[in-house]
Amino acid sequence: MSVRARRAPSPPQLHPYSRSDFLDADERRAAAAKGLPPGRTRRFPSGGLNLTHAEIKLLATVVVLAVFVRLYRISAPDSVVFDEVHFGKFAGKYIKTQYFVDVHPPLAKLLITFAAFIFGYDGHFDFKDIAKVYDENVPYVAMRMVPALLGIATIPLSYLTLRALDCRATTALLASLFITFENGLITQSRHILLDSPLLFFTALTIFAWVCFCNEDKHEPFTDSWWRWLILSGLSLGAVVSCKWVGLFTIATVGFSTIHQLWLLLGDLRTPPRLFMKHFFARALCLILIPMVFYMIMFKIHFMILNNSGDGDGFMSSEFQHTLHGKGMADTYADVAVGSEIAIRHLNTQGGYLHSHPHNYPGGSTQQQVTLYPHRDSNNNWRVLNATAADPYDYQEQPASHITNGMHIKLRHILTHKSLHSHDVRPPVSDVDFQNEVSAYGMEDFAGDMNDDWIVEIESGDRRDRHAEDRIRTLATKFRLRHALQGCYLFSHKVKLPEWGYEQQEVTCNKNAVRDNSLWYVETSDHQKFPADAEKVNYPLPGFFAKFFELQQVMWTTNAGLTDRHTFDSRPDAWPRLRRGINFWVRDHRQIYLLGNPMVWWLSSLSVFAYIAVRGFLILRAKRGYRDFDNSKLVKYDTLCSFLFMGWLLHYSPFFLMGRQLFLHHYFPALYFAILMLCAVFDLATSALRPKVRLQVAAVLVILAVWNYRYFSPLAYGTPWTRAECERARWLKTWDFSWYVIFP
Repeated sequence: MSVRARRAPSPPQLHPYSRSDFLDADERRAAAAKGLPPGRTRRFPSGGLNLTHAEIKLLATVVVLAVFVRLYRISAPDSVVFDEVHFGKFAGKYIKTQYFVDVHPPLAKLLITFAAFIFGYDGHFDFKDIAKVYDENVPYVAMRMVPALLGIATIPLSYLTLRALDCRATTALLASLFITFENGLITQSRHILLDSPLLFFTALTIFAWVCFCNEDKHEPFTDSWWRWLILSGLSLGAVVSCKWVGLFTIATVGFSTIHQLWLLLGDLRTPPRLFMKHFFARALCLILIPMVFYMIMFKIHFMILNNSGDGDGFMSSEFQHTLHGKGMADTYADVAVGSEIAIRHLNTQGGYLHSHPHNYPGGSTQQQVTLYPHRDSNNNWRVLNATAADPYDYQEQPASHITNGMHIKLRHILTHKSLHSHDVRPPVSDVDFQNEVSAYGMEDFAGDMNDDWIVEIESGDRRDRHAEDRIRTLATKFRLRHALQGCYLFSHKVKLPEWGYEQQEVTCNKNAVRDNSLWYVETSDHQKFPADAEKVNYPLPGFFAKFFELQQVMWTTNAGLTDRHTFDSRPDAWPRLRRGINFWVRDHRQIYLLGNPMVWWLSSLSVFAYIAVRGFLILRAKRGYRDFDNSKLVKYDTLCSFLFMGWLLHYSPFFLMGRQLFLHHYFPALYFAILMLCAVFDLATSALRPKVRLQVAAVLVILAVWNYRYFSPLAYGTPWTRAECERARWLKTWDFSWYVIFP
């Protein structure tokens, strides 16, 4: 037939659900033997699943095998491993109800904490250093069991997902065994880490979504249809409540949903009322339910962490005011000459202007002035009138308000030194436009003009009608300009070295960024104010105000993780398994996160093979070839396109991130790559007899098990010889080595 006579190819359907009319030769023969028409070979009673008893027994056997592989020697090592430093510590904070800030949402940490609480953990082990031996009262095994059990549960989900995608039982079994013996997933799931819960909820989401799509294809709006849709929404809420990487899973389901609705919109058999019903059902279950679930996790988070902790300094003063131990008593609304005040920086998490009896090691060698995040008596200053004949005789002066343009001095209460600046470079920000700020003088010393500052009121709270006329506590934002140097009192996120106790640097900046030179008075006290004078306090924020503030803090903190790490890596290296992560070294043993090379490389090859073949088919379609008239091709293209979309959406966004990244960030994408590898296997062996297909699968499993066994000392931290260690370095970039294990 000439090219001109050929029909244009029908576009492939991109739904991830299975199609019972796409049957291979084996299925057609099985249907004929049962006296059934081909289209009824399989039924879809719930989500497209129709497992036989033999399959259930086989899957149970795989789970038992996975239990052995994942839980083997889980109590070893008996010391802190890699990021257990962080997540074990957070469990202790939860138990002691001390507020902390982490870049990840709370669900996975809450699950680990629940296990620790059940087994009697008191939260007092500090998890300070990698390889620090656990105390007897730390139930670290129970805490490790949470990610381990969720890692085990991911394995049957992979089997069920491929069966729901209409793959053969052999193919689904192959996927479950690949994940069982994937060394990287084993290593990550055996410790107090968040990636195993994340991967479990990712797998649960994809399974529930595929089952929903099967129901949507055959019988929408049934009880089963609603169950799978609601479970999909709950799973989406759970996955994003473990890590923000769960947003990529939401994107995967979201793109699939948009495609479904697009097809429904173009189907003239679907009336507008029915289309809107589909739309609102999905909006309710896939948008509202995940949002509510996510917020509930933070509600629990706030309810538990109701006491002051080391995360206070990240939050606003209003937020801190809700924590026990950080609540502030009512304070005078006015600030006057002679008032004892505490001044806070508006930006950089709002630290206090602070001084202490320690001097700079260089520069003027005068007393240090810093920004300190916690309440302390060293934060207290007295406001003095710099234009008075004797500024320090404030008790004889009227308690006049501090107004715009007024010249003032700030006297440190405990050390009797004045806030001071001069033409000396600061200790860290050693540039011409920044001057050192120090505390200078003594109790009977009158000081000099370098102690003088000019008040510049920037703005005031509209609810306080006096806030723009004079400095009012909590309501007025102001700047302090040095009278001689013309620079502004300034602070930024730069920290002083150990001699400054790693507190934030305070300088006098001639080119000050406005936000970093704004201050406000938090507390004010004056002996001359009557007891019934007007008082103010922070307004208590509600849940939503605290929720959105914490999201902003998490985002800012996450974006700020740009420091290089010895074992960080970039996304282009992950599919190649270019390097791993050193988790733990002690007693001539090492735990090193490294994937199963065969599983890893074959899964990456399958992804890029799909890209190449799909591109080739598109070119053939442009030339008029009718490849997509082949039902088998459409089936596998539909299946692989969904899995490829999941891989791409869980992998490509990392290229846009400048933050610190590690190999374990690839694990959700790896899950999709393994499923795609098995889908390619299903296609490649579709023309083979079942016995031959099983033999091919057995060879692949044997190779995967051999790779697993070969690299297992790195996963379990078991001893091995120097020669074995050197032979295992297949790539030069795998930076575990005998000289690390045998120094």
